[in-house]
Amino acid sequence: MTTNQQLELGFNGTQTRIFGRRREQRAARAQWWFAKMRAAVASAMTWQNETPTHAEQIWIPGANRQLKV
Repeated sequence: MTTNQQLELGFNGTQTRIFGRRREQRAARAQWWFAKMRAAVASAMTWQNETPTHAEQIWIPGANRQLKV
């Protein structure tokens, strides 16, 4: 095996072999998928709040507990 080949293992411990056209189809599907994901990221909207929100501290009854020794 040369250094530019990728080793793939199957679930049952045997080596899987992907030859020729099947490998090309797999690469084409991957290229298509990543092109779609890049397009989704490129067309994503930047959301901006109308007014800035501030943290609000509230009291929840019964949420406090005391350690009994």
